[in-house]
Amino acid sequence: MNPELVFWNPYTSGYEKEKIYGEKWLRFSYENYLGKIGLWAMVQRKWFSQWYGRKMDTPASREKIFPFIQNYNLNQGEFLQSPDSFNSFNEFFYRKLKPAARPVDTCENSLVFPADGRHLLIPDLSKVKQIYTKGQTFDLKQLLGCATLANKFEDGSMLISRLCPVDYHRFHFPISGHLHPTRLIKGALFSVNPIALCQKISIFWENKRYVSILENQHIGNIAQLLIGATCVGSVHLTSKENSSVQKGEEYGYFSFGGSCVITLYSRNKVDFREDLKEQSGKGYESYFKMGENMGQFKL
Repeated sequence: MNPELVFWNPYTSGYEKEKIYGEKWLRFSYENYLGKIGLWAMVQRKWFSQWYGRKMDTPASREKIFPFIQNYNLNQGEFLQSPDSFNSFNEFFYRKLKPAARPVDTCENSLVFPADGRHLLIPDLSKVKQIYTKGQTFDLKQLLGCATLANKFEDGSMLISRLCPVDYHRFHFPISGHLHPTRLIKGALFSVNPIALCQKISIFWENKRYVSILENQHIGNIAQLLIGATCVGSVHLTSKENSSVQKGEEYGYFSFGGSCVITLYSRNKVDFREDLKEQSGKGYESYFKMGENMGQFKL
């Protein structure tokens, strides 16, 4: 992972520097010795995210909406509701979009990106040498909380979809299939921004997360993880478990903050799009929107 937080934007065919919400605070918390003490004592704790979440639910938080839209140049034309209709900043944060704003790829054998965000592909987990930083081993067993499940994906592929506060914060299914019950693994609430991940990759399996299995008739089981982060103590699931779901159907949404969706596929089941593979191979995340073609499988 590049240290300057630069990502590939296929819509402009160029590299862009990420505009980080609360960058000064993040760098102090994760890169400064005193900040790390405060991080351990307060920020990772559940009560801090609950307190901040309640603050973003108050009517007074509405005053943050329009400055946020203007500062990050959000496209209001995509919103399903008018910005002045929201009762709190959190309602705006997990807003729905017009269906036409995120069309789902209709190719019969395609998979789609599960969320808006910056995506990093690990094509073969058995050969991974580094993710975000050198010298730290990725622990799939800890991430999934199950050795048996980890064995099924140990030589498979992994897509890390990192959602920034400026992104659309609803997550969806990458392919149709049968959704099994979702399992909660309790944990801390560290930030999932690269500033934090470059310091400590174990954030992925130390944080609170939800693990689900989506069973597809063509490619078998897919593991999808919904990872909470600082100020994202709440993950809201809107899809019915133990039921059939469709590609691009909404699975749920995150409350305020940055967050992450990790998707695991078995070995050689998906042929991922070339630009995603190329940029990930160079250590760059790529920005894609939910519903776009991520790759395909053999019929």
